[in-house]
Amino acid sequence: MTGQHVLTWDVTASKGIETAWVDLGERTLSAHGRAVGTVPEAYWITYELATGEDYVTRRLRVRAESAAGSRELDLRRDDEGRWTAGGEPLAGLDEALDCDLGLCPLTNTMPLLRHGLHRAPGTHEFVMAWVSVPELAVQPSRQRYEHLARTEEGALVRYSSGTFQRDLECDGDGLIVGYPDLAQRTQTR
Repeated sequence: MTGQHVLTWDVTASKGIETAWVDLGERTLSAHGRAVGTVPEAYWITYELATGEDYVTRRLRVRAESAAGSRELDLRRDDEGRWTAGGEPLAGLDEALDCDLGLCPLTNTMPLLRHGLHRAPGTHEFVMAWVSVPELAVQPSRQRYEHLARTEEGALVRYSSGTFQRDLECDGDGLIVGYPDLAQRTQTR
């Protein structure tokens, strides 16, 4: 369903919390959010995310603050599929359509929506522009999403990256409700 959503997750992996304000369109998503965590160190994160058509990432702007100081990332993907961080080209992301902000359940949504994995069977493999938190380093990450089952609220989708695997619970809009060992949604509006 299109529209505006306000989502809050208890982020157990960082011993913190995140709130995202999401504008979900027919084929686009934009959001801004804030997170606070205490693992691996105490930090604050603010971010803005914008996709183009088919939920393909256009831009992710992130600011992290910790005892080590402030860091900023301006990650962009152009129409030719080239990724840059702060205007500098990034290697290894030629296949990537999406960003994946570490410890952020919202950024698992784009591939689900693009391929309808929250509604119907399918398995897809991706390369993501994965952003570590709170360092804000970008690297390629191979990931796989597999629709397992429809649920009363939405669907169960298996996420895999290397040997790491979790079954994500999403709602009917493809927005993450539960991500075992990472986050559980506590509020929706």
